Amino acid sequence: MKRTLTEIEYEEDLEQMARYAKALGHPTRLLILEYLDKQSCCLTGDLVDILPIAQSTISQHLKELKNAGLIQGELNPPKIKYCINSDNWRKAKVLFTDFFDKNINESSCLVKK
Repeated sequence: MKRTLTEIEYEEDLEQMARYAKALGHPTRLLILEYLDKQSCCLTGDLVDILPIAQSTISQHLKELKNAGLIQGELNPPKIKYCINSDNWRKAKVLFTDFFDKNINESSCLVKK
């Protein structure tokens, strides 16, 4: 198998979509986003009260969502208030909609029902 040492350059939108997809790739993170959508914002302690997992685990999930840009945090010592980053949420929606709306070639290897 031939290996290459050259780095693959991806379009910025593909890289961003991959970051969003990674952040959305855990059910707990999806629950957090659903909760934030209903509440508009929350503190970490709010999530600890509704999710049966440790605060440290919730903090890690919040960190992943924040690193992807899907949520934003506002420091109110000693707590952090989180909310959905509406600009990036709209961008993610457009990127994924465009990706899934592409026409798949009929002769592709997709399994047909």
